[in-house]
Amino acid sequence: MQKVFDFLEKELCLKENDVIVLGNSYGPDSMALLNVLLKIRKKINISIVIAHVNHNLRKESAKEKIDLENFCMENNLIFESMVIEQYGDDNFHNEARTIRYHFFEDLIRKYNANYLFTAHHGDDLIETIIMRIARGSTLKGYSGFSKILDMGTYKMVRPLIYVTKDEILEYNEKNNIVYAIDKSNFKDKYTRNRYRHVVLPFLKGEDPNVHEKFLKFSTTLEEYDQYINNELERSIKKVYKDKVLDIDKYLELDPLIQKKIIYNILENIYKDDLMIINDNHVKLLKMLIKSKKANAYIYLPNNIKAVKTYGVITISDSVKESVNYEIELLDYVNLPNGHSIEKIDSCDVNDNNICRISNSDIIYPLYVRTRKHGDRMKLKKINGSRRIKDIFIDAKIPLHDRDTWPIVVDSCDNIIWIPGIKKSKFTKQKNESYDIILRYD
Repeated sequence: MQKVFDFLEKELCLKENDVIVLGNSYGPDSMALLNVLLKIRKKINISIVIAHVNHNLRKESAKEKIDLENFCMENNLIFESMVIEQYGDDNFHNEARTIRYHFFEDLIRKYNANYLFTAHHGDDLIETIIMRIARGSTLKGYSGFSKILDMGTYKMVRPLIYVTKDEILEYNEKNNIVYAIDKSNFKDKYTRNRYRHVVLPFLKGEDPNVHEKFLKFSTTLEEYDQYINNELERSIKKVYKDKVLDIDKYLELDPLIQKKIIYNILENIYKDDLMIINDNHVKLLKMLIKSKKANAYIYLPNNIKAVKTYGVITISDSVKESVNYEIELLDYVNLPNGHSIEKIDSCDVNDNNICRISNSDIIYPLYVRTRKHGDRMKLKKINGSRRIKDIFIDAKIPLHDRDTWPIVVDSCDNIIWIPGIKKSKFTKQKNESYDIILRYD
C-alpha cells in the first residue's frame, strides 16, 4: 500500500484543508482506503466526508449502514447516506451507478469538496479493460479508467489503482480493519463476476504482477489518446459544434480523423460511463452519417437520439418525450426504452426474448415501431388474431410502458414479434428451419 500513500502525498499532493468525499460501501476496498486517509489526516488537516449508498438489495444493508455511521462518529468523520428505494426498467448496474454519482456530486457541492475518491483497485482496472475489449469500445474506453479525472470543479481520484485485491485484504488484516462482505460478489450471474472469478485468476497465474502491466497499458493508451486529441482539436471545431455535426465538412476529413470524431462525440456524451458504449453504437452513427436518406435518426443508450436533417447530425440529450418511432431493423438497433435488438448467429434458448424468422414468411426490410391503434397479431394455434392491447394486458405491462414498447414488423406491416412478450405465427422454434435470429436485450 506504500504506492497509494506515495501517490496521495507526492503526486496528488493533498494539502491542508482539502475536502474529500469518499464513496464508501463498508466493503474491504473502501474501508482500506478510509484507513489510509485517516493516517494521512494525522499528518495534515483534511476533511473526509463519507458517502454511503444503500442499494436496498440485501437484508444486511441496513446493519452495514449503522455500523459505518458508528465508525464515522467514533473517528470524527462526516457521514452522509441515501437509500435507493426503487429501480426503473433500465439496466440495474447503469441505473444504480447514475443514482450513486448524482448523490456524490450533490455532496461535493454541499461541502465544496476538492476531490471525489472511489475505491476502484488494480483488479478492477484489469476487469474493465478486458470487458471493454470483449465488447468493443473507444481508445479511451480501452484504457479502462483514469487514476485522476478532472471533472471541472473537482477531481475524481482512484488511489487504489496501484494495488490488487489481495494486497488490500492483506493490508486490512494487518491493520485490523473491520468491513462487511457483499455475498452477491460471489455470484456468477453478473458479467463482471465471471471475469473476476475465471479470467482474472488465469492472468494472475500466468503473471502475479499482471496488474502492473495493465496499469502501464492503460497509462500508455491515455497518453496516445491525449496526443491524438490534441491533433484532433483543430479539425473537430470545424465540423462539430453545439452537438451538431456538419456532414459535408466531416466527409472531407481523413478517415482516421473521421473515426476519431465519432469516438470523441460518444466520449463527450457518456464521459466516464463508457462501459455502456460498444462498437455497434459507433457503427450506428457511421451508418447514419452515410445514409442516403435526407431525414433519419438512431437511438443511443441513456435516452440519447441522433437526428439527420438537412446535411447535419444533431445529438439530443433526451428522447423521453418522443413516444412514437419507427426504425429500420438492421444488424443492431438501440431502442428508446433502453433495450436493444441484435441479429445473432446462434442461440440455444427459445423464450420471448429470442425470435427466429424464415425469409419465406416475411417481406424485408424489418422495422421496429411503437403500437398503432387497432394493431393485431396473428398467433400460432389459434384462428384469426389478437389485439396488441389485449396481449399487453395479459402480460401485465404497465400502461405508461405500452406506448414505447417495441413491435417488430415486416414491410407489409405484419406484426412478427413483441420482444420479451409474444411471438407471432411467423416465427419459428429452434428445431424448425429459419434464416435469422433476433435477440432482445
